[in-house]
Amino acid sequence: MPRKPLELPPDVARRFAQDMRDFFAEKNGVKRDEIAARQLHVLRGYQQPGEKRLRLFDVKEMFLQMYQA
Repeated sequence: MPRKPLELPPDVARRFAQDMRDFFAEKNGVKRDEIAARQLHVLRGYQQPGEKRLRLFDVKEMFLQMYQA
């Protein structure tokens, strides 16, 4: 069964998009992880109760999928 998409306020969505651009512009792997971890923390606050908990890998996959689209 597909998951219900996260519903984010516009300012949170804009910050996600900015962090995604920063993630791909950053060459240092540790700093890239810090950017993804920041978004992980924010996105976990908008998850529905009972949903599978987001992981750092999930955020990086979101960045990749959205960047390629």
